[in-house]
Amino acid sequence: MRVLLIGAAGQFGSRIASVLAGDPRIALILVGRRRDTLEALASALRRPDGGASSAAARSIEIAVVDVDAPDLAARLRALSPALVIHTAGPFQRRDYRVARACLAVGAHYLDLADARAFVGGIAALDADAKAAGCWVVSGASSVPALSSAVVAAFEPRFARMQRVVSAIAPGNRTDRGLATTRAILGYVGQPFRSLVDGQWRNVHGWQSLRRWDADALGTRWLARCDVPDLDLLPARWPTLMHCEFRAGLELRRMHHGLWLASWAVRAGLLRDLSVFAELLLGLSRVWQDGGSDRGGMRVVIEGEGRDGRPLRIDWQLVAGSGHGPQVPATAAVILARRLAAGTWPGAGALPCVDVPRLDEFDAAWAGFDIHTSVVETHD
Repeated sequence: MRVLLIGAAGQFGSRIASVLAGDPRIALILVGRRRDTLEALASALRRPDGGASSAAARSIEIAVVDVDAPDLAARLRALSPALVIHTAGPFQRRDYRVARACLAVGAHYLDLADARAFVGGIAALDADAKAAGCWVVSGASSVPALSSAVVAAFEPRFARMQRVVSAIAPGNRTDRGLATTRAILGYVGQPFRSLVDGQWRNVHGWQSLRRWDADALGTRWLARCDVPDLDLLPARWPTLMHCEFRAGLELRRMHHGLWLASWAVRAGLLRDLSVFAELLLGLSRVWQDGGSDRGGMRVVIEGEGRDGRPLRIDWQLVAGSGHGPQVPATAAVILARRLAAGTWPGAGALPCVDVPRLDEFDAAWAGFDIHTSVVETHD
């Protein structure tokens, strides 16, 4: 199966490429705007330790393509992909032209978007996707793909789920990209809706600080983030009365500095921190030797158990050895392998909610320093 990977040389694209290059059922087409970075990635994948099988190594192709070009559909048609994986964010500033171009050439489409409106609105392409016989899936990332997989896996233990609180805390030594930085800064200090104790209320990005004391990570500070889960999880599980998502930076000077900046935005002194993305990313890299290469994710589900008693499930993930970015890259790998194996029949456009299963994530992390644990309490 020919898989075209947009943003292949980026932080997440390169990790997807390194895994899919080892699958003899898949022929990779590495796509980006710079030939030199694509050639460097292809060379790395073709090395004996690069992950590619001998057959896959011979089939790796390179194409310089601008996804904003008006002739995108024609460029895709010339490359004949069966699947396109779009990793080139930030998706807060994108429309569905890439997905529409994929449907025009009869290719499936997956993206790693975490933009709330973008992911939540992808069902607008459902009729076109079904007519083309293709899947169009948005949000194949940590949120909402993995977070919803956790909720779906533990749903059978509940008579009624009432609260879902999720968080991500990457290690400071883990490399970060400009697109991710822009996406985060875009909502810092900005108001957005969240389901809080049964009421939809306005909250503000990177505020409402909380501590997470994790045995494997130490103390991490967390703050509110605007992600697709805030709409999609209550829609998928209507008994939820509370849904929130937080993220945290390992170095306190970075995390609390961003918290202070959020108040400047909220007060109207600054309009949008995303314009400072390159400057702040550069500053963060000055401090990249601090902290650790260990990051984590947490999903806490609370409600009423099947026995009528209160039930709390605390699922946690810890990624070491700098393997944290493999977590948001995994859902796309799972779904690409499904398509290559012919085990994902059907068509349509939908957010990536309850699509990959949690056991599929666990299997895909074999060989990586990624481990999960679950604590179940009744009180």
